[in-house]
Amino acid sequence: MPEPHYATDKEPCIPVLFLDGHQELLGWRDVLLRAHEIEDLALPLPPAASAVLRVLTAITARVTALDDPEMGAGEWAARRRRLLKEPDGFDADTVHRYFDAYVWDLFDPVRPFLQDPRLPAQCDERAGVNKLVFGRPAGNNLAWLSPHTDTDPQPVPSEQALWHMLIHHYYGASGQCSVRTVDGQGKSGARAGPLRSALSFHPLGRTLYETLLAGLPKPDEDWPGTPDHCPWEEPELPDPLAKLPPVTWPGRLLTGRSRHAVLLIGSADGRQVTDAYLTWATQTKLPATDPFLIHHDNPNEPVTRRHQPRSADADRALWRDLDALLLAGDEDAAVQRPEAFTTLNDLPADLRTHLRVRVHGFDQDGKTVNRTWYTALTPPIWPWTQEHDAAAAERIADCRQQAEAIGALLDKVSKDAWRTVTTPPGSARASRPPKRLPPWMKRARAAYWPRAETVFWNLLKTPERDARTAFAAEAAAVLRETSRPAIAHHFRAAPAIAAAVAALHRPPATRRRTTQRRSA
Repeated sequence: MPEPHYATDKEPCIPVLFLDGHQELLGWRDVLLRAHEIEDLALPLPPAASAVLRVLTAITARVTALDDPEMGAGEWAARRRRLLKEPDGFDADTVHRYFDAYVWDLFDPVRPFLQDPRLPAQCDERAGVNKLVFGRPAGNNLAWLSPHTDTDPQPVPSEQALWHMLIHHYYGASGQCSVRTVDGQGKSGARAGPLRSALSFHPLGRTLYETLLAGLPKPDEDWPGTPDHCPWEEPELPDPLAKLPPVTWPGRLLTGRSRHAVLLIGSADGRQVTDAYLTWATQTKLPATDPFLIHHDNPNEPVTRRHQPRSADADRALWRDLDALLLAGDEDAAVQRPEAFTTLNDLPADLRTHLRVRVHGFDQDGKTVNRTWYTALTPPIWPWTQEHDAAAAERIADCRQQAEAIGALLDKVSKDAWRTVTTPPGSARASRPPKRLPPWMKRARAAYWPRAETVFWNLLKTPERDARTAFAAEAAAVLRETSRPAIAHHFRAAPAIAAAVAALHRPPATRRRTTQRRSA
């Protein structure tokens, strides 16, 4: 029987939204060729969209020659500005030459795209298509929200299999996986993907063409001199047991840090994936600073955990990250904005005015638990950056910090009020930390943050208002509303709530002096 084929550079596998409002599926090649006609990607899975943007950014660097490490900063910025003026987007001949040089077929027997053809000989068993597809139960897991079972695994369309394969490469789990035996050494432990649990920020232009060029940071002269390759550009398949080459820009940084090896098994016509191998790809650590992540520096942590990306949290609204994007920071700053944002000031003024930020998050733990994924979009925020409007950037930072401070205080006073009401005086339970979040604290927190966002945007329109007072008033209103039913049932509730509300309104200095008097 003939081998199945699915050439991702030509097959319709990447959903996009065109400027005229219609959606279409395109192959990698046509996405680049028509990028100037496309408004945005339309992938329904945010972590897959995050992965696709990194793949497209790496290819953009190749077809524009903006990956040249010898190019000076001024020359590089000037070339990017010239490219942004091209009405017809990327040069078609260059794009075709690039895609013609490599294999993009999901089921190629020698070099399947982003896969390892050696897995059938190295793995004793397949993982199954349910293990490949995020959201499906696999193995002994219960089918709570999905009808799929391992006793009757249903195939998945090849384009969707590509999306899920990309998610495994970037956000894959750590821990036990299929045993892979290489040179007599059998191992069954995989490391977490390079973006696992991360929150990814991407500059978004008016077209995908602008998005890809705007999100391309200048190559750093400190990158290693080792030749840079994307996985599909590597001359040989990597040795899973060997030390990998250093991370280089842009290929290995954006596309070559996967810790998982995948091999898809296709149907006879290549339209569907019926099974899959999924195991570890390397045991080597590949530390690097991803250019689309906010990073935190904590000098109190051990060296291996001192530099950490901001984690995705589905309960955290995007506006709480705005100041990290707008403040330029310096080498000693505790929070560093994404490296891809450092060259945005070199963009033409009209593009900067319209530039928004697309956010993709996958709320996961560090090992195997996947909670939810989400995406968000900011308004055009670049005119508010510290480089262009320092007062606006500082105002945004102050409002966010005051919102966080009042939010933390609301947690404390609502928890203390609940314990005062429900714990008998002199009880031993008063000194024990609660095993679960008190109801007032959970309800107040859930109600506060959506309302705090409204306060935040209103404060930006009225710079004369005091941010702390505004957030404290909202927190006090929230606490009164969420605890009102308890006042009729607990005779000590009203005084406890009144004390908590007073604490929210009390200025910080007053609270410190009161604490000092009580301690004395």
